[in-house]
Amino acid sequence: MTNVNLAIIFYSSTGTNYQLTQWASEGAREAGADVKVLKVPELAPQEVIDSNPVWKHYSEEVAACVPTVSLEDLEWADAIIFSVPTRFGNMPSQMKQFLDTTGGLWFNGKLVNKVVSAMTSAQNPHGGQEATILSLYTTMHHWGAIIATPSYTDPVIFGAGGNPYGTSVTVDQNGKMIEDFSAVQAAVKHQAKRTVTVAEWVKKGNQ
Repeated sequence: MTNVNLAIIFYSSTGTNYQLTQWASEGAREAGADVKVLKVPELAPQEVIDSNPVWKHYSEEVAACVPTVSLEDLEWADAIIFSVPTRFGNMPSQMKQFLDTTGGLWFNGKLVNKVVSAMTSAQNPHGGQEATILSLYTTMHHWGAIIATPSYTDPVIFGAGGNPYGTSVTVDQNGKMIEDFSAVQAAVKHQAKRTVTVAEWVKKGNQ
């Protein structure tokens, strides 16, 4: 069987979700997957970005070096991990706009049985992390995708806050995670490996 193709698709304004994708990429590659890390297009006005030094630095120094996702990447992928910050308990408009372009793939059955999982961040421990991940999963149900949550499949989940829907973190006013980095890294890598494992099961069953 060929390796699982995993697309890690994210939006980040200050770099937190980009960091989560890096850990997910490490875990997935350790599990034998072929990985693409991809960003969705930025929609915020440049003056808004420039008004936040952390956001401005990230957009110029990090995001500029990351490939932008395309619909072809979704077709290529056997599995997809999404990582986004929360916006009032929902996914950011940047991610929603991209998902709204997938209608053609959905209509032609190209998204059925993709194995998906999601991660998120917010500015406080009850800032909508669970609701944001569930908002992503609503779209995945319409795709006919197979959702692979981390649940409580490994004790490392509890070290990162114990969110069964997907790894989530809390970010301070300076854009820094308040959780222990090593605990979050372990949870993210476990989630990525679990996603790849489920995708392997699905891929083997379809051969």
